Amino acid sequence: MGCAMSRLVKATMAVVIMAMLFMPAAMAATVASFDATQSQRIPLPDGSVRGPESVAFDGQGQGPYSGVSDGRVLKWNGDELGWTTYTYSPDYNSDACRFAKLRPATNPETLCGRPLGLQFHHKSGNLYVADAYKGLMRVGPGGGEATVLVSEIDGLPLRFTNGIDIDQITGQVYFTDSSMNYDRSQHELVTNTDDATGRLLVYDPQTGDVQALQAGMAYPNGVAISYDRTHLVVASTGPCKLLRHWIRGSKAGTTEPFADLPGYPDNVRPDRKGGYWVALHGEKNERPFGVDNHLLAVRVGRDGKTVEEMRGPKRVKPSEIMERADGKLYIGTMDGPYVGVATRK
Repeated sequence: MGCAMSRLVKATMAVVIMAMLFMPAAMAATVASFDATQSQRIPLPDGSVRGPESVAFDGQGQGPYSGVSDGRVLKWNGDELGWTTYTYSPDYNSDACRFAKLRPATNPETLCGRPLGLQFHHKSGNLYVADAYKGLMRVGPGGGEATVLVSEIDGLPLRFTNGIDIDQITGQVYFTDSSMNYDRSQHELVTNTDDATGRLLVYDPQTGDVQALQAGMAYPNGVAISYDRTHLVVASTGPCKLLRHWIRGSKAGTTEPFADLPGYPDNVRPDRKGGYWVALHGEKNERPFGVDNHLLAVRVGRDGKTVEEMRGPKRVKPSEIMERADGKLYIGTMDGPYVGVATRK
């Protein structure tokens, strides 16, 4: 009896010790998750435009600002005033662009532009716009007609200007050209043909110079500068990965894998904790049927590991998640009629 009890006690202790040893690993593997199905909506005006792809706030916290399908960037002024036009490309024709939906056989984006990534330089108040067709544009405080800063590099045109971020200290503008072969209207071909002609670029507002930091990239999309300004995190959409390109330190000029993702990434934005929110168009091998719930985005830490998930209906395909100091998460989409606003429960 005593020996049997002793063996039982030893066995129990062994199980407890093993559980304690593996518990930290299990806890570390736990990923927080919340459902954004009941998120609030800021409807776009009149139902005439769609696709608030990127979301930005100015240095005074006003906004959101967002680029839409008729080529304009709009500003949200609150419930009373609603949306107003903030900026547009040179030679923008309001009548031709705002009513282009009545002529579905045409592609108005080549004429009107399609603003994708947006970012303010807070000190100057300038808004920089990555327009898929026009290139890199800038407009001063107060808005109005934008100026095209970069439409080609080394004699080669920008075919698919996409993501953007700014070093708020130096003012340097980092942006992506997703393909040298296909424009935005052919974006599926960038993935389906394994195109790897994308470029990561930098524009210096002091000199007006632009240079390629990395060429030969597979669908570079969103880009975000790290909290310590040592590297850039770039979404590689087709391969479902994040890349890290070093801009300072001993590794400057090199690119390395940063994270494998469970879906197709679009824009990358800081999470206010040193990591990043990565919007996902959809999960890998996602099926249209079954439970109406999928990953909308993941939050990765500064080490590239996923620490949080945002989930929601399959009809929602986010292009950007922008986290504000009050904890609200603004959701941009490529074809939705509203900007979403989610909060963690």
